[in-house]
Amino acid sequence: MARARSITSFRYKDAGVDIDAGHRLVERIKPLARATARPGALGGLGGFGGLFDLAAAGYGDPVLVAATDGVGTKLKIAIEAGRHDTVGIDLVAMCVNDLVVQGAEPLLFLDYFACQRLDVDQAAAVVAGIAEGCRQAGCALLGGETAEMPGLYAGGDYDLAGFALGAVERDRLIDGRHVQAGDRVLGLAASGLHANGFSLIRRLIADLGLDLAGPAPFAPGQRLADALLIPTRIYVAAALAAIAAGRVTALAHITGGGLVENLPRVLPAGLGAELDAGTWALPPVYAWLAGNGWVAPDEMLRTFNCGIGMALVVAAPDVAAVTRVLVAAGEDVVAIGRITADGPGVQVRGTEQWRSSSSAS
Repeated sequence: MARARSITSFRYKDAGVDIDAGHRLVERIKPLARATARPGALGGLGGFGGLFDLAAAGYGDPVLVAATDGVGTKLKIAIEAGRHDTVGIDLVAMCVNDLVVQGAEPLLFLDYFACQRLDVDQAAAVVAGIAEGCRQAGCALLGGETAEMPGLYAGGDYDLAGFALGAVERDRLIDGRHVQAGDRVLGLAASGLHANGFSLIRRLIADLGLDLAGPAPFAPGQRLADALLIPTRIYVAAALAAIAAGRVTALAHITGGGLVENLPRVLPAGLGAELDAGTWALPPVYAWLAGNGWVAPDEMLRTFNCGIGMALVVAAPDVAAVTRVLVAAGEDVVAIGRITADGPGVQVRGTEQWRSSSSAS
């Protein structure tokens, strides 16, 4: 016998999807998207697809470069802390920093926001961060998708994905083919953990019984959540300036896998790199991890950026000029190593000092 229905006429809202909330969110974020307008961007939010005119952006023979990424379990920190204004910057950064390593200028960005039930204030805070990231990267927020999926997500959980499209003139594409043994490796300082390794960080926080609302053991005067949620640095403006000013032969965005796995991705076959960890200051969060023995140096190198968010390979004669451009663009720059003909892979020396860091507590 069929079970009696609890209501006589179903609405989508009864199943947990509020179409009206979606409309309210679109109206709320339209000014945020308009604020990211740039040459080439056509139309606004609300259409079925975003439009971009490459000719209006000044390109003659462009190669399109696309990237997609997410924020990973850093979102759980944001959700548990009730702070949603920075993860949107992370989302943009993870995509546009990937584009610029090939010399591409980010042109447009699309986002995907998925949740159980749409909280307009929460979603608007996330999109405000996305718009800020687009502003920093110089790309237009052309649209996105908001999906309410009851039963797939729990409580206030949500997920993010980002999609970026960039362009580079064909004769300016950077693909690592010009890298030579003897080229120098410059490192650009990271702003913090960026958006990698948070599953390990969250496991450590749980094992140590730390409170996200409590003080950060590695950042006096800051709540733990705030210290962990520092957004990923966006290197687009500085990297493009450096590319235009000197012989940058390759760039690597240092994300999951760290220096030891990301730098080899942009080196020709047969070339490797030697890096000296003693040339840069280990950020407090990593000094805390290493100094207390929570994470071994080799594991840190494979999991985190360890303080270097972007690496540039530069011909030796051009190091000084490129460094000046990067510093003028606001980056902290350090020469961290050189390219070798000793075969593939990255060798990092000097990590033994990490365990004796004065920041240990």
